[in-house]
Amino acid sequence: MRGLPRVSPGFSGSASDLLVRSMTIKMLVESDPHETRIAVLEDDKLTEIFVERHRHRGLVGNVYKGRVTRVLPGMQAAFVDIGLDRDAFLYVSDVATDVEDMEDEDSDVELEEPRSAEEPPHGPPPSIGDLLKQGQEIIVQVVKDPLPNKGARISTHVTLPGRYLVLLPTVRHFGVSRRIEDEGERERLLGILGQLPLQGGGGGGLIVRTVGEGKEREAFESDLAYLGKLWEKVRQRATKVSAPTLLHQDVDLALRVVRDLLSEDYSVLWVDGEDTYERILEFLDQVQPAFVGKVRLFRQSASLFEQFGIEDQIEAALKSKVWLKSGGYIVINPTEALVAIDVNTGRFVGQSTLEDTVLQTNLEAVSEIVRQILLRDLGGIIVIDLIDMVEEAHREQVFSCLEREIKKDRAKTKVLNISEFGLVEVTRKRSRSNLERLLTQPCSYCGGRGRIKSIATICLTLRKALLRLRGRAGQSELLLRVHPEVARALQQEERAILDELEKSLGVKILLQSDSELHHERFDVLEV
Repeated sequence: MRGLPRVSPGFSGSASDLLVRSMTIKMLVESDPHETRIAVLEDDKLTEIFVERHRHRGLVGNVYKGRVTRVLPGMQAAFVDIGLDRDAFLYVSDVATDVEDMEDEDSDVELEEPRSAEEPPHGPPPSIGDLLKQGQEIIVQVVKDPLPNKGARISTHVTLPGRYLVLLPTVRHFGVSRRIEDEGERERLLGILGQLPLQGGGGGGLIVRTVGEGKEREAFESDLAYLGKLWEKVRQRATKVSAPTLLHQDVDLALRVVRDLLSEDYSVLWVDGEDTYERILEFLDQVQPAFVGKVRLFRQSASLFEQFGIEDQIEAALKSKVWLKSGGYIVINPTEALVAIDVNTGRFVGQSTLEDTVLQTNLEAVSEIVRQILLRDLGGIIVIDLIDMVEEAHREQVFSCLEREIKKDRAKTKVLNISEFGLVEVTRKRSRSNLERLLTQPCSYCGGRGRIKSIATICLTLRKALLRLRGRAGQSELLLRVHPEVARALQQEERAILDELEKSLGVKILLQSDSELHHERFDVLEV
């Protein structure tokens, strides 16, 4: 990479020196040949975790040319083949009224001006049968990754995010992020949007992202020029290929999170992995040069996540019980239809009255519950069972605390008032698999009633454990005793991990299957 400054030669102090530098918000990026993991910390406490396995990249944001396979008027929806194992699902509300039929690209029929979903037309909504027909080829974007029993959810309302703007090529709508609350600033930004050369940037609509607050017209013009070229490239490719075809793939996790989250609030961005470090520097130099100085390359022998205690915090996030500092605890129980969260006083007995003890426990629990919702990426309907409060003022205080904490969430959420039974209902939109689904699988030992670590997670955990032996292995061979399913994976789809370990450690690794060994356990012996 040429022309970019070397921001940091890496951290060379002691482990305690690194942790003593208590910074408000940090971002940690740990990347290896198999996965990328990103952690967001507030005062060294994990608040969000992002994981992308390189063999299983998420699909949200990808744009496809798809073919309608079934139209279901009774469900006001359609199935669309975009080249995945399952057809994607398209609701009528996610279909633009001017959706293009890509088989009739040269038609001179004048299309109706696109409308924003926030500005519904007068009269009854159109039927799915009026908008789509079987066999029709359309441009769609994935808005929700597929689940084990569901196909991906898609929309014809394509959104292309830049650093400061989101381009809406199919919707005539101008907006400002709801997180920018100052009315004067919102009006100023809307005024700038009205001055931008939208037709030259691809037409449609625009939304100012949160990081656009305080920025001037020049920054938005540069962003729009990039997004306009990107959309034109997508459209041109769509005219030359047949469905189903991938037209545009969003950037990988590291660049996506840096693009979407990194702001002035972050004091440092640590990166473990030189290739990823170089790419982040190059990316920031193009979109936000002012943030290049925040990037640091991590060069310690221990992994970045181990240095900050992230591994232990991830393990804790997979458990149902979460202890509070006071001695109380919450229990998180995800079900098929909703997530139930129960609050208990536990060992906390308080210092004055029972009502004060309940209030303190509920207030502490609400803050931790919001952190767990973000960390585990819980979605759908979330029901919080607070400890019963007699005084109305206490209920209002707890509810205000919940509303204040939930504002940290970038996902779309709605909170209903506390019921007379102490229940709070929260709805939260989620676009990706939650942490539990990502890192675990149904447990074969208990007939699927619980969950254990997935094969891929065990292989990656095993890899990290063996790499700690680098330079300490005294023999030319190591015997690795694992569960038969793990042994099969290491010999087949995860073979790259075994090859990497043998090369890195300079030894021959012999695999021994042991069906008596727990699924997650493994032993390493020198032979």
